[in-house]
This record gives sequence, structure tokens and C-alpha cells, in this order.
Amino acid sequence: MSEQITVGVGAGAQYLGVDRVIDLGPLHPSAHGAYRLRLTVTPDLVITAAEPLVGHLHRGAEKLFEVRDYRQVLTLANRHDWLSAFCNELAVALAVERMTGMDVPARAQWLRALLCELNRLLAHMVFLTPLAPEAAAYREGVQALMEEASGGRIHFMFNRIGGLREDVPAGWTSRTADFLSTVDIPHIDFTKLEGLGVLSHEDALAFGVTGPIGRASGVDFDLRRDDPLPAYKELDFTPVVRTGGDAAARVRCLQDEIQKSVELARQCLDRLPQGPVNVRLPKAIKAPEGSVYTRVEAPLGTSGVHLSSRGEKTPWRLKLRTPSFNNVQALGALLPGTKVDDLPAVLSSFAVIVGDIDK
Repeated sequence: MSEQITVGVGAGAQYLGVDRVIDLGPLHPSAHGAYRLRLTVTPDLVITAAEPLVGHLHRGAEKLFEVRDYRQVLTLANRHDWLSAFCNELAVALAVERMTGMDVPARAQWLRALLCELNRLLAHMVFLTPLAPEAAAYREGVQALMEEASGGRIHFMFNRIGGLREDVPAGWTSRTADFLSTVDIPHIDFTKLEGLGVLSHEDALAFGVTGPIGRASGVDFDLRRDDPLPAYKELDFTPVVRTGGDAAARVRCLQDEIQKSVELARQCLDRLPQGPVNVRLPKAIKAPEGSVYTRVEAPLGTSGVHLSSRGEKTPWRLKLRTPSFNNVQALGALLPGTKVDDLPAVLSSFAVIVGDIDK
């Protein structure tokens, strides 16, 4: 005879009216918000069905976009996934630039690619810190570099329509190169992760799972190669793809992508041209009537923006395609057969941000 329980994950989960709280540790990104899982379990607490329950952190970001001009939209765009702030800003900026036919200076293009890889390095180190505490030092190091470049520690607000707000400080590229030379892959004990929470290749495709979670299940898709931004077209890059699909494969993908980001960031530093980093903009930016879809490879997967305009200075509709929203749906496919006591181990390998789910 099976029973149904509702599990709360993350900070404040005890206030969601759940039967059990799953603690992922104080450093796990989910601690910034709470989400629920409705589980059907056997008498010996083996999960037979799982349903993610989202909507507890909903802030109506997409509706807020519609009453802000294009410059102001960037202020909100980096807040739904607080670990991918730079990439989120970039996806929106690209949409407006393509709608208006704007040419972004080459130095800004290369700095954007460099900062995307630093942002990816930052996010992956945060997710690995609960499993490998030594990753915290690298996380602080890359966050200091992002803060020095942008002036913001969490919400960078460094992208602008037409490029970047300003150039990086003098000596910043040398300090970045020095930091990258110190980055090592954190050591993790995989014995408790192997064979847990297997997401098949077919299920990953069916749910539209992207990023490291999808690639850990054999989904060979990465926008840095498959739909690259201008700078990425000139970089030597092969995505990290594994086929195991279990918790260990997901964490190993995060580890391997750290090394890939270090390599890409070094290539960007070596090829970084001189010149301006933005263009002179009119007092009011108005996108022409029409629509466009842009996407970037954010740390957790495909971050897409569908912008529809009626020729005004505010978007008529700005729809987000966030990786966490798609990825979290896959928990319904991978959790059946998992013991409730193994949930923390499985969920700690499953990188999602609650704000990105409830955008």
C-alpha cells in the first residue's frame, strides 16, 4: 500500500506545509528559495512517483518587463537565476541588439564570452561546494574578479544594449590569467552518488533538459558550439558529454566543465582585441515592430528570450526560456525507484535555481 508525502527542499521549506524537509546543506544554492516535491512512496519509503510543485517564489518578472524600457529590463534580467546573472543580462541585450540591427564592438564581444565563462566557473563552483568544500576558495576568487570588473557582487549589471557598461579595469586581465592558473578540479567522493537518480537520454530529450544535466545523460547539445556567439565561433571547444545519467555523471560533468571554462577563458584573454566596448545610444531605445528569439548557453543550460515589439520603448512581450524550469520537470522521471533517504544525494547533483523555476 503506497502513500503520498510532500517533501520541501531549501530554506524555509518547513513553512510550506510539507511532511518532510530535505536539507541540502547551508551552502547549496537551493537554500535561497524553497520548492516542493509531491512523492508517492512504498511502506519502506521507496519513491514510486514524483511531481515537482513550483510557483512558491513567483515574482512576475515577465510582466514587470512590459512596463520598463529596454535599459531598465536589464536590471531585472539578471535576478531570476542569481548564479547566472551575466548570462541572463546578455540574452536580453542580444535580443534588443538583433531587433535594432546594432553592431557590437569586437572587444565587447570577446569580453562577453570571457565573462560568460567566468560566470559559468562561479556557478559550478557554488554547486560543487557542498560536495567539495575546497571549491569555496575558487568560488570566492572568481566572484572577486567579477565584482572588480562590474562593481556588483551578485547582480552584475555589466551588460548594456550595444556592449558593456565600461571597459575592465587596468590590470584586470593579468589578475584573471593569474587566477585561472591556480584553478584545480575539486576532489569529490563519488561512491555515494553512483547509480542514483538515473535520467535516461530519452527522458532528457522529452523534457527539454539542457546544460550539464542533459549532457550527463548523453544529450550532445551546447550553444557555444551549436549556435555560437561571434567570439565563440573562433574558439576551440568540444562539449563535455557523458552517458551514465546518474548523480555521479552529473557532478562529473560539472567538474569537467570547470576545466573547459578555464581553457575557454584563457583563449579569450589571448585573443582579446583593443577598442571600444559599447556604442553611443539614442536617448530612448525603440525596437522595431516584430519579434526575435535569442539564446545563450547559461551555466545550467539554454537561457532563451523571445522578444515581441510593437515599435515602442518597452517590450510588448518578453518571454523567458529558463533552464531550471525545464530541468526540474525531469525529477518526475528520475526519482522513481529512489529511496527517500537518498534524496539529498540525488538532489545535490541536480543543479537548479528556484528563482529560475518561478520566473
